[in-house]
Amino acid sequence: MILNVYSREGCPLCEEAIEDLNGLKTDLDLDIQVIDIHSDDGLLERYQLMIPVAELDGKIIGYGRIRKELIRKRLLEKKQETIVE
Repeated sequence: MILNVYSREGCPLCEEAIEDLNGLKTDLDLDIQVIDIHSDDGLLERYQLMIPVAELDGKIIGYGRIRKELIRKRLLEKKQETIVE
């Protein structure tokens, strides 16, 4: 699974979220793509007040103060859906 994390440089909440989410990589076979919102004006406009933002399959599954266990739950649900399909 690929989890996009929209972030920006100098964002303490983003750094905390990325560190927490990195802890899920091995358990869930997760690839985390950190995307700087300053790399694209559209991303900046969309996410500047929400970062960090965790997105899976084009859907936001967490933003702001990201709770690791809630993200884990959503990733496990997605993994289970994939197995059923």
